[in-house]
Amino acid sequence: MSVGPEQYKAAMARWATGVTILTSRAGDEIHGMTVSDFCGASLGPALVLVCADKASNTLGVIERGGIFAVNLLSSEQQALSDRFASKEDEMQRFDGLACTEAATGAPILPGALVTLDCRVTAAHDAGDHVIFVGRVEAIVEGAGQPLLHYGGAYAALAVE
Repeated sequence: MSVGPEQYKAAMARWATGVTILTSRAGDEIHGMTVSDFCGASLGPALVLVCADKASNTLGVIERGGIFAVNLLSSEQQALSDRFASKEDEMQRFDGLACTEAATGAPILPGALVTLDCRVTAAHDAGDHVIFVGRVEAIVEGAGQPLLHYGGAYAALAVE
């Protein structure tokens, strides 16, 4: 018995996750996209995993540049998440943003809760995605509450 894409997508929507924007640079070219497929992989050395859609423009930039930054979004950054998720005006995603540059050269988005600056150590084919393993080379900390996603919608963290 095979699981279809719609059934799988509906099941995965039941997994609450933080929202991140994956950014990368290859020379003068920068790109980024909203991703929820991200996790820590190792404490020693510090490694993370991110999944990039093979159809995305960001994938090629990561492959050419060998670097990426994972910008963990704050609850105030829903519009930024939407902007980097939309295919409309994709090449203008960074317009008007006061980004800084990570140690690797990857763009750091203003207002992120945390940014993990990474160098690619491995890439693995995974169906319609590529799993990148990145060694965390620097961390930039911000402040606030996380932007969450659950059931196909944004959600807030209930803090008591």
